[in-house]
Amino acid sequence: HVQLVESGGGSVQAGGSLRLSCAASGYTYNRNCMAWFRQAPGKEREGVARIATGSGNTYYADSVKDRFTISKDNDKNMLYLQMTKLKPEDTAVYYCVTDKADWGQGTQVTVS
Repeated sequence: HVQLVESGGGSVQAGGSLRLSCAASGYTYNRNCMAWFRQAPGKEREGVARIATGSGNTYYADSVKDRFTISKDNDKNMLYLQMTKLKPEDTAVYYCVTDKADWGQGTQVTVS
């Protein structure tokens, strides 16, 4: 079982930046991919970015491409999401997720 704890959310003005962190603990060795999802009020969950834990290959949703950067620190079991040029439509609860369907509790990001 893997535990995921997100942090770094908050309120920011449009155009600003935030950095989300996800601390993973437990048996993480067979998690080959980690990702950030988000869910805005009244909308379905959306995959934002993902990263292969071995190769470091990344993928971004079109809505965040060139604004968000996903990264990882395998030694520290940490996942990050650097968010820049934030827009009001980025407002959502952001979740850290593994390819084995482990989910964190989420962290709120509000852009006004």
